[in-house]
Amino acid sequence: MHKRSTRLMGSLIGNNIGHFLAGLLGTVMAVIIEFITPILLAETLDYYLQGKPSRMPGFINAWVDGWGGPAFMKQNLWIVGLALVGLNIISGLFSFMKSRALSVAGENVALTLRERLYNHIQHLPFAYHVKAETGDLVQRCTSDVETVRRFLSMQLMQVVNALMMIAFALVYLFRENARITWISMIMIPGLFAFAYLFFKWVIKNFRLSDEAEGKMSAVLQENLTGVRVVRAFGQQEYEVEKFEEVNADYRKKTFKLCNLLAVYWATSDMMSMTQSMITLLACVYFAVRGDITVGTMIIFTSYIWKLLFPIRQLGRILSDAGKSSVALERIDEILREKEEPEEPNALRPSLKGDIVFDHVTFGYEENRDVLRDMSFVIPAGKTVAILGATGSGKSSMVHLIQRLFEVRQGEIRIGGIPISQIDRQYLRSRVGLVLQEPFLYSKTLRENVAIAHRDASEEEIDRAVTDAAAKEFILDSDKGYDTLVGERGVTLSGGQKQRVAIARTLMKENDILIFDDSLSAVDTETDAAIRSALKKHSRNTTTIIISHRIVTLSQADLILVVEDGRVTEQGTHQQLIHSGGLYSKIFNIQTALEEEFKEENTGYATV
Repeated sequence: MHKRSTRLMGSLIGNNIGHFLAGLLGTVMAVIIEFITPILLAETLDYYLQGKPSRMPGFINAWVDGWGGPAFMKQNLWIVGLALVGLNIISGLFSFMKSRALSVAGENVALTLRERLYNHIQHLPFAYHVKAETGDLVQRCTSDVETVRRFLSMQLMQVVNALMMIAFALVYLFRENARITWISMIMIPGLFAFAYLFFKWVIKNFRLSDEAEGKMSAVLQENLTGVRVVRAFGQQEYEVEKFEEVNADYRKKTFKLCNLLAVYWATSDMMSMTQSMITLLACVYFAVRGDITVGTMIIFTSYIWKLLFPIRQLGRILSDAGKSSVALERIDEILREKEEPEEPNALRPSLKGDIVFDHVTFGYEENRDVLRDMSFVIPAGKTVAILGATGSGKSSMVHLIQRLFEVRQGEIRIGGIPISQIDRQYLRSRVGLVLQEPFLYSKTLRENVAIAHRDASEEEIDRAVTDAAAKEFILDSDKGYDTLVGERGVTLSGGQKQRVAIARTLMKENDILIFDDSLSAVDTETDAAIRSALKKHSRNTTTIIISHRIVTLSQADLILVVEDGRVTEQGTHQQLIHSGGLYSKIFNIQTALEEEFKEENTGYATV
């Protein structure tokens, strides 16, 4: 186990030390009582009934003599029966105390781990989430946490139980008869060795099985998330085949793990039964010879299982410890990821100033730049449009403005202040970003719109929805604002989702508004209505619009054309359509298509 994982386990136990100590006390007392029962039976047979030497401590014999000695006990065997019943009741109470204390401790550990994981994931950098698989993260926060909880609440004290039973059994058996004890230990070295080998095998195979389950969860999560795309492209069979592949891989690796368990239990059972038979035969032989009493034979035949069973269980305990170790390391892998650093001295200035990209270079990978020496100025309070091919770096530009990533070279300033000096949480709260594929929660339309402003009034919600041109379709829905949106917004069209997302963004105060191709799914009339409302109600807000639609770009105060990570053109619509560059080419193509479309519609109307 990794040192940090060991410290994590120690802290989890330390935070619930009272419960674990109660569990330890219950375990110790239950084991002691379990060993007393055969001794009491042997004492009854040998001392009380046959008058042979007592094996009880002197203070107990003195107490019995005070009652009348062995003769009295022989005539009142109900006292022994009552003692056995009482011991079992006390053992049950201690077992209950142990189970309850460890169950509470296990649930507390699971609660702590889930909360720590969730809180930590919320504060991890955006770059981590880009690379991480959601299904694997979900499994680490659920299945792996459950594995750790189960070990701490069930298997941890079994280690104590096993060690105590082995120690008590060996000490007492050697005291009774060393020769038979050595005979009873013939198979024990083999059981220990086999348990250790099993532990090594099971750790390796459990990690493979756990990782395979994570991949299967990732495929399942991806399919459910993209259910609309799967249906739209008729990819159901492909998705089934993909899931069958990862499911078969998971089954194969888990089946191998199950085979290991089956081999271990069958082999250890055979070895334990063989040892038990050897001990029984040895006891019968020595009892017939008169070397041992019947009581000693009962003790040996009872204690041999108390010796073999924990050793046999040791393989399972070690395998569960191995599983817990792997699960804890996978959990700790997330907790070891560095959170976005706190910025106690960061600035919270007004973001109404110019946005300046000053020789900015950026890349997601070490040797591959997405933006190259990019320089331009976005004037405060103006609307700036960005045009560029897919992969040219448009979205990366706006991600940098929100400090979702940090620039590699150069500097971005807002109002003359480098954004690296501006508190990132404050920055993101003042910069509204609407994505092309917005995420909607499985809540009502009202709750989705007011997600960042939960105490918003009906008037505020209504104004934001109106500005986003979403009011008409919302009022036409079954329950209006109280209509439930399906998970990730699957019950809405692309344009409707975009408009709800725009309304949600308009609900908070924004110094900068960014539309990352988020008007692509609405018609040109709705597009114009949204832009008109934004211009009217956001006079002092700097607006950045990324789009491929010339009619959307044409109304901007400034247009930037991005090609291969560089700004190759900038200017107004009128300036760029005569420049002969990419903008004018796209303008000519879209204009020609629109005219052709109009002619075709005119022809159909005439016919």
